[in-house]
Amino acid sequence: MGAEYNSTGGGVRPMQARRRVWALAWPLIVSNITVPLLGLVDTAVVGHLPDNRYLGGVTLGATLFSFLYWGFGFLRMGTTGLTAQALGRDDTDDIIRVLGQSLLLAVVIGIALIALHPLLIPLGLQLLDGSAAVTAEADVYARIRIASAPAVLANYALIGWFLGRGYSRVTLLLMVINNSVNIVLDLVFVMGLGMTTAGVALASVLADYVTLVSGIGLALLAWHGWGWRRVSGVFADMAGYGRLLSVNLALFIRTLCLLFAFAFFHSRGAQLGDVTLAANAVLLQFVLLASYGLDGFAHATESLVGQRIGAADQAGFRSVVRAATEWSLVTAGAASLGFALGGGALIDLLTDLPAVRETADQYLPWMVAMPVLAVGSYLLDGLFIGATRTRAMRDTMIAAVLFFYLPVWWLTQSLGNHGLWLAFVSFTVARSLLLGAVFWREWRRGSWFGETRTA
Repeated sequence: MGAEYNSTGGGVRPMQARRRVWALAWPLIVSNITVPLLGLVDTAVVGHLPDNRYLGGVTLGATLFSFLYWGFGFLRMGTTGLTAQALGRDDTDDIIRVLGQSLLLAVVIGIALIALHPLLIPLGLQLLDGSAAVTAEADVYARIRIASAPAVLANYALIGWFLGRGYSRVTLLLMVINNSVNIVLDLVFVMGLGMTTAGVALASVLADYVTLVSGIGLALLAWHGWGWRRVSGVFADMAGYGRLLSVNLALFIRTLCLLFAFAFFHSRGAQLGDVTLAANAVLLQFVLLASYGLDGFAHATESLVGQRIGAADQAGFRSVVRAATEWSLVTAGAASLGFALGGGALIDLLTDLPAVRETADQYLPWMVAMPVLAVGSYLLDGLFIGATRTRAMRDTMIAAVLFFYLPVWWLTQSLGNHGLWLAFVSFTVARSLLLGAVFWREWRRGSWFGETRTA
C-alpha cells in the first residue's frame, strides 16, 4: 500500500521531502486523469441509443450529482488533515476514531440526502433548466443515483483517511475499482440488457458500493490494531465529533462559496450569448487540466504537512512546504507553457464549431496566465487543510468572493467576457494572497505548532 511516514526525530531533509511529495502526488495525479474516462464511456454508451434525450438526461443528471456531492467534499479534506496529524503524533486510537467518526457522519448525511431527495431533485433539475424530455430522463437517473449517497460520501472519508496516512496509491486503486466496475456495468446494463438512463444510473450506484466494500476491506488490511476498545471510542469520543464538525463546517461553507463562484461565472457567461457560454466551457477544460497536476501536489501537501504538525517537526514542516512549492511551481509553469504552445490545437480538439473556436482563441491568454496565477491557491489550500486551519480557509474564501470577485466583475462589465475572466482570475489570486498573508502571519508568530485542529 505504501509506507506511512511519521518519524518524529531528525526532521525531513529537502531531498527526502521532494521524494515524499512526488511519491504521494503521482498516484493522485493519475487518479485525477482517470476521472474524465468514466464520463467519456457514459457518453459513448448512451450516445449510441436511438434518441438523444437519453444522452441529455444522463448528462443533466450527472451534472446535478457532481455539484451535490462536491458540496460534501469536506468529508475527504477534513479527514485527511485530522488523520495526518494523528499519525504525526503516533496516536493509534485517534487514527481509528477519525475514520470511524468520519464514516458515521458520511452515512448520516447520505441517508439525509436520500430522505430529502423528493425536494432536492426537482429543485436541482429546475435550476439546470433542461427541456421537458431531457429533464424527464434526468429525473429517472437522479431517483436511482441518489441511492449511492451514503457510499459516495463514505468513500470520501475513506480516501481522506488513506491519504492522511500517506497511502495515495490506495486512493488510485479505489478510483480504478470504481471506474472499472462502472464501465463494465454500463456495458452490461445498456448494451447487453437494453436498459437506457436507468442502466447508467444503476451502474454508478453499484460501483460506488463495490468501492465502499473494497475501501473498508483495505482499511482493515492497513491496520491490524482494530479492537473493541478502539472501535467503541468512535462512539464515546464526543470531543472528537465536535472537532470533526468544526473542521468540516468551515470547509462546507468554503465549498459553497466556491460552488457559487463557478455558478456565477456560468450564469454571467450565459448572458453574453450561447457562443460565449460554449467558448468558456471549452476554456474551463484548460483549468481542469492544470488542476490535475496542481491538485495532486496539494493533496500530497495535506498529508505531509499534517504529519509534520502532528509530530511538532518544524524543520520537516519547512522542508515539506518548500518541496511542495517547488513541484507546484514547476507544474504550473509547464502547464502555462503547454497552453501557450498548444492552446489553439487543444481548442480545435475540444470543438469543431468555427464560431466557438474563434471566440475561445480570443480568451486563450487568460488560460496561459491562469496556472501560474492560481498555483498559490492550490498549494495553500493543501497546506491549510493539512493543518486543519479551516476557519482561515472559510474566511478568506468569503472575502475573495465579496471584496474581489463580485466588485471586479461589477466594475468591468463593459469589457464583456474579458471582464468576466478578469473577475474570475482576480478571485483566484485573491485567495492566494489572503491565505498567504495568514500563513506568513502565523509563521512569524510561531503558532503553526500550537492548537491547530479547529483554528
